[in-house]
Amino acid sequence: MEVNQIREPEVNRPIVIAAMQDMGNVGSIVIDFLRKSFKAIPFRFVRSNYPNYVMDRGGYIEFNPESWDYSYGENMILFGGGYGQPQSSEELVYLCNDVINVAKKYSAQLIYTCGAFHSDSNFGKNPMTYVTTNSQALTEQITRLGIAKTERPSYITGFNGSILGFSKINGIKAVGLYAEIQEPQIPQYRSARSIIHVLEKLTYHKIGGINELDVMGEAVDKEMDRIKRHVDGE
Repeated sequence: MEVNQIREPEVNRPIVIAAMQDMGNVGSIVIDFLRKSFKAIPFRFVRSNYPNYVMDRGGYIEFNPESWDYSYGENMILFGGGYGQPQSSEELVYLCNDVINVAKKYSAQLIYTCGAFHSDSNFGKNPMTYVTTNSQALTEQITRLGIAKTERPSYITGFNGSILGFSKINGIKAVGLYAEIQEPQIPQYRSARSIIHVLEKLTYHKIGGINELDVMGEAVDKEMDRIKRHVDGE
């Protein structure tokens, strides 16, 4: 892994929000949207030198290393987003430790992560977001705000789960927010919107432009309807 820090962020005991691509791209949609909303400024890049795949562009391939960046705005540090997860356990451990080190360096108050979980409920266009944390006391504190906790035991794989564990063993409070989805292969903009509404409540930050995610959700719905009609021969 290669790290390049290009500036020092202007933050004071910030909140860290860190998430990567997952089912429905929920984690990356949230991070990318927050970067845009806060006009966040990049300050540090982490790059994987040797990805374990190539991208076939239809007769020719591209071989590009994965990279993730840190940015800051509104006294927040944002990490992740974009495309792809770490391609090995070693990369996953490295990235989690790097986020922890950055959080410690700037005396972060809290680390948030987010993602998706597959749900069988009939939530329509209003998926719910559930919380889990790395301490029972913190979970109790958050649920008193009317935010539901995750209901059943499960494994949370990849970066968007592991960072909670790395935070715990380093004595940093961390919160995971996971929104319902039903179609893991399709970008889930409404699930990302649900998480951002909860982040507004927990961080006391007003996040503008959230309606844009509804517009994107409607566009995905129309495209899926068009594909279905084509398959059905209508």
